[in-house]
Amino acid sequence: MKIAYRPEIDGLRAIAVIAVILYHAQITILDNLPFKGGFIGVDIFFVISGYLITSIILKELLATGQFSFKNFYERRVRRILPALLFVIIVSLPFAYMYLIPSSLVDFSKSLLYSLSFGSNFYFHFSGQEYAAENSLLKPLLHTWSLSVEEQYYILFPIIIFYIFRYFKESILIFLIAGFTVSLVLSEWGSRNYSSLNFYIISSRAWELLIGSILAYFESQSGSRSKNQKLYRILPSLGLILIILNIVFFKLYFRHPSFYTLPSIIGTCFIIWFSNKDEIIGKLLSSKFFVGIGLISYSLYLWHYPIFAFARINDFFKGNELILGLGLIIVSIVSYCFVERPARNKNYKFIFILAPILLLYVFLIFINLNIISKNGFKKNYPDWFLNNLNDKPYNLLKNSDGKQCFRNTEGCSFNKGASRKVFLIGDSQMAAIMFDLKEQVLKRNYEFNVSTIGSCIYFPGFNRILVKTGKPDKKCNNEYFLKLEKILEKEKNSIIIFGGRLPVYLSNYWFDNKEGGIEDGKWNETFVSNSSYKSIQESFRNSLNKISKFNQIILIYPIPETGWHIPKKLHQMWLKRDNKFSNEFVIEPITTSYQVYKDRTKSSFSLLDSIEGKNIYRVYPHELFCDNDLKNRCITHDDKSLFYADEEHTSILGSKMI
Repeated sequence: MKIAYRPEIDGLRAIAVIAVILYHAQITILDNLPFKGGFIGVDIFFVISGYLITSIILKELLATGQFSFKNFYERRVRRILPALLFVIIVSLPFAYMYLIPSSLVDFSKSLLYSLSFGSNFYFHFSGQEYAAENSLLKPLLHTWSLSVEEQYYILFPIIIFYIFRYFKESILIFLIAGFTVSLVLSEWGSRNYSSLNFYIISSRAWELLIGSILAYFESQSGSRSKNQKLYRILPSLGLILIILNIVFFKLYFRHPSFYTLPSIIGTCFIIWFSNKDEIIGKLLSSKFFVGIGLISYSLYLWHYPIFAFARINDFFKGNELILGLGLIIVSIVSYCFVERPARNKNYKFIFILAPILLLYVFLIFINLNIISKNGFKKNYPDWFLNNLNDKPYNLLKNSDGKQCFRNTEGCSFNKGASRKVFLIGDSQMAAIMFDLKEQVLKRNYEFNVSTIGSCIYFPGFNRILVKTGKPDKKCNNEYFLKLEKILEKEKNSIIIFGGRLPVYLSNYWFDNKEGGIEDGKWNETFVSNSSYKSIQESFRNSLNKISKFNQIILIYPIPETGWHIPKKLHQMWLKRDNKFSNEFVIEPITTSYQVYKDRTKSSFSLLDSIEGKNIYRVYPHELFCDNDLKNRCITHDDKSLFYADEEHTSILGSKMI
């Protein structure tokens, strides 16, 4: 059963999709993301969906006392699946061309979960953090929100139908109770299970149900608010709340949670109070906003894979305008030639359903085949596959089979030997600990490692997580103090310190000035929990104390890359001259030596300031940067799966002891 068309709702959809697209475009102004809360556009969509779907259901129930599940689900199928399948079919060959085998397998799994309306669970349980840098390279990550809506479409009509039949007078109580429980769960989950909270429907239901509550009041009164003063004020206030929530949303704000309420309340104000006679209603009902709103579903479906494949192929930076125009064109085509025909009642449902089922069978078969063949690894040469093996820091495990990396208890080998060697640092040190262990054990020393990502040795400090504002569970003062007690008791041991000091001292990831840019600002920070005023002071003073009785080895900054090495190698492979040959000469992946020197100036200054007769220094740049490379450095990226020169890594390990 149809409800009256409201053009301002399409205008509101336009606001939502524009916000989402601008967020995923990661547009920066003066090194800031002005649309860092743009993902709230999805929450706006949820409120709209809750309002419209409940309006449809209640109108039919009140008019007839019955509800046609067949008609309802037919409309949902016509609305959602044809355009989604179109995007997936077009994305598939690009995934085959541009994704490395492991990423292709991940793509296929996410595709299958999308088809079964469960991609929100897949992305959570596969450990995909929505706001992480690598999330921008997942072409179907945005389908998590479609899965939430589809789960709502499946469950809600059944629930509301039985409530209407047996508890008709208590519908509002059920809706308010559901809203309240979900909101409380969302706030609690944002504090304790942030990833699950982001993806799961129980933490999103309140956004859908607040729309349902509006629809209920409208169905009971036959209209929305008639207060003229509120008509003039609240739609404008609603739009202001949405814009403020989007622009001033901080990365450490929990979401969804109470922090999300301003945009949800603002959306409700617009839905309930806007009309053709007030300014916001007129604005949102304009041809521009209605036009964007009409194609908003296609825009949402297409923007993420287009942006992801452009980033994967290094086509994004500098081509934002081309991509934007392309997105608009392909969305209009998708709307006109896929969405509208599929929703046209002149076409019998069987003519829509039959090709959908055939495409389902085809996609399931193709993607199960991709998964079973490990992303068609056999199509790649051995040199490429060898560099996709486990990262070196995944190889070192203790006697219980637990990985040593990120293990706050650390790992010990050859206990009881005459002399001890300690390796302490972040993932860069973890990257060499497997090879270094062999060097140490050859000398019959005891080897102890304590390596945690983004964490060196800053006693008296907590690393604060930007999303929660709380100390990291691993890299915190408790961990540092435990290490400090162990090290201060040591006599005549070799203690090695190293890691990505340039990141922690500058608060920025690496930009190689050649197009290889990591994800901008390092948004986490170290906060003092002691008398130390800075991490420099903590590091310097702590090492000076330990060095009185032990040999300290300082590893100076290892050249960073900026490039995503597997992606870079994959591009080199795709662009090779002979497409039909596995013969391919690997060119060293290098960056500017001058950029390295500029980047590491403060790190060198800190390390040089640590003095004493027991201080020894290792300079990786002497190994990785030389004149033969014409003032370039072979890149060493601990986060990548590739080491440009394995021999150099081994030499680096042997030089330390």
